[in-house]
Amino acid sequence: MSDIVQVKFVAVLGAGTMGRGIALVAARAGYRVALQDVAQQAVDAGLEGIRATLGDGVERGKVTVQERDAALENIATTTNMAEAVETADLVIEAVFESMEVKKALFRQVDEVAPPAAVLATNTSSLSVTEIAASTRRGEQVVGMHFFNPVHVMQLVEVVKGERTAASAVDVARHVAEAMGKQTIVVRDSPGFATSRLGIALGNEAMRMVESGVAAPEDIDLAMELGYRHPMGPLRLSDLVGLDVRLAITEHLYRELGGEQFRPPQILRRMVRAGKLGKKAGEGFYKWKE
Repeated sequence: MSDIVQVKFVAVLGAGTMGRGIALVAARAGYRVALQDVAQQAVDAGLEGIRATLGDGVERGKVTVQERDAALENIATTTNMAEAVETADLVIEAVFESMEVKKALFRQVDEVAPPAAVLATNTSSLSVTEIAASTRRGEQVVGMHFFNPVHVMQLVEVVKGERTAASAVDVARHVAEAMGKQTIVVRDSPGFATSRLGIALGNEAMRMVESGVAAPEDIDLAMELGYRHPMGPLRLSDLVGLDVRLAITEHLYRELGGEQFRPPQILRRMVRAGKLGKKAGEGFYKWKE
């Protein structure tokens, strides 16, 4: 384990789907967690989502009542970012996938977080090196890319930026493994390993729908049964959010070029129409609550 910090307190910035999931698995691993968002409504919704997930776990026999209560006891919420990070050993950012938003947040966190704290970004495709450059502690900035739903998915992609110290990578891996995750370590490059491969597959599946090769359900079933994917690329795109998928593929196309990363026209049309996937009730599938 790294000498840089022994993690006891984790701050999670952003109480949306990913942030609340990260806060949940951190709390279940025994860390004291501060879950922060800018609006009280977002914080309340995040905590309610955590309660619901734990409650479902109890009903399914996956979580004991004692484990549920202990996890909730480990979580504090706030709308004050400085308050959230003031005693944090590890700060995990899980805000909107925008480079400017993330850089602005990291500049603020750098001013108020303890000097030894490791700062992690949950970005799925943006440059960890560029995010780190907005701080004065680039060697302590690392990528921790979780997957949705966080409490179910086993992988955390640890991303090493140009200045990231081995000690910060060690902290990220240690914490992720304490959460019950498996880790891979990748060099900072557009899309890392997972998004780069996932976007290429998803884009081709969308083009197949567009050209009438097969229905979304059949394309997904082909990958689930033929290649043992737990979820087909189109259903997964709906779950992630088609607007998020479009932003990532546009980023990869700018950075890498190549037809595999050119945003499919069907994806652009669906996003313009507000068909963003599960969160909007319709994407490649129709979703019900």
